[in-house]
Amino acid sequence: MNQVKHYDMQKKPLKEKFFLTPIAFLLSFPSIWSRHLKVNKVNMKGLKPPYILLCTHHAFIDFKVTTRAVFPHRPNYIVAIDGFIKREWLLRNVGAICKRKFTNDTQLFKHIKYSLEKLKNIVAIYPEARYSLIGTTAILPDSLGKMVKVLNKPVAVLNMHGNYLTQPVWNLEMRKVPLKADLTQIITQEEASLLSVDEINSRIQKAFVYDEYQWQKDNQIKIDFANRAKGLHQILYQCPSCLKEHVMDSDQDRIWCTSCGKTYHMDVFGELHAKEGITEFPHIPDWYEFERKNVRKEIESGTYYFEDDVIIDSLPNSDGYIRLGEGKLIHDHTGFKLIGPELELNKTPLSMYGLHVEYDYFGKGDCIDLSTLDDTYYLYPIHQKNVVTKLHFATEEIYKIEIEKIKKT
Repeated sequence: MNQVKHYDMQKKPLKEKFFLTPIAFLLSFPSIWSRHLKVNKVNMKGLKPPYILLCTHHAFIDFKVTTRAVFPHRPNYIVAIDGFIKREWLLRNVGAICKRKFTNDTQLFKHIKYSLEKLKNIVAIYPEARYSLIGTTAILPDSLGKMVKVLNKPVAVLNMHGNYLTQPVWNLEMRKVPLKADLTQIITQEEASLLSVDEINSRIQKAFVYDEYQWQKDNQIKIDFANRAKGLHQILYQCPSCLKEHVMDSDQDRIWCTSCGKTYHMDVFGELHAKEGITEFPHIPDWYEFERKNVRKEIESGTYYFEDDVIIDSLPNSDGYIRLGEGKLIHDHTGFKLIGPELELNKTPLSMYGLHVEYDYFGKGDCIDLSTLDDTYYLYPIHQKNVVTKLHFATEEIYKIEIEKIKKT
């Protein structure tokens, strides 16, 4: 691996090449027109680039919605390293800025600053850093407020609706769902210099609140899709009836426990109904938060621990993955420890506010990824199945606990 060329993170961002702009519009607009996208702009009158655009993150169609929302302007996008595979030239020339997920990256800050101050562009950032797992707001880093304060530029938030329902991360089959987006300037140029970091973070967090299943119900959006619940067990891995973990399964419009047999039906408006007995969580995100609370209890009681053998793929550059072989992954209250062939990586709790997970990634199985500043390791558990969602919960909750300790002192 010492002989492998790593992605050059030092290269400055570019303005999008003029000949690529029409192509970007042509690739984006048909998808959103067919879904009747409506963009509701609030407090945006008179706002022109440069400014910071913070976007919710649901599915690949997010980028198409963002393209329409800021039309006719073209932003510099923050894009994860895996997005650059086999298309580095294209992404660099449409203004994309490469990022390795959940790393403390000072070079990224410099690129954002350069894009705002020198290129005079919008910079589009997806701070949740991965697609929403259950259609609700993911954890946001406190560093957002510090970044806004230092950059001293206006901030707008693009809160998108329908994108998650169109293609949830646990089942990538496309559904035809109407789209809506709220584009709101939440911080003016003057406010960026006057507000405290805490006040800035408070405004961002308020603007980022969303619940796609509630939005579906409130707007009576009917998704009569045969496989609408298929794959949902990857997110809802713990049975709320018998409390056993990693025993759920799903298909078509049903999710059930393979241990106690309890079965739930998902209706066309996204609500669950038990076939027999009580329905513990009609609202799907409530089941998800029930699992989070149980993981938190394990951490607080000192019983949380994960260990498994993993297959390790490396992604040092945009050429593609390199198979390193097998290793061991451990996760507990001290963070992640990865031991592999000529490799040892430790990720402390405060170094990661979240965790990127994938389900059956390119047919290779569920995985998580851990990054350094110059490499990303995709890790596939070998023996334990359907565990990556729990690892995601544990990463977030361990981070929150450490932040709470710091605030107390």
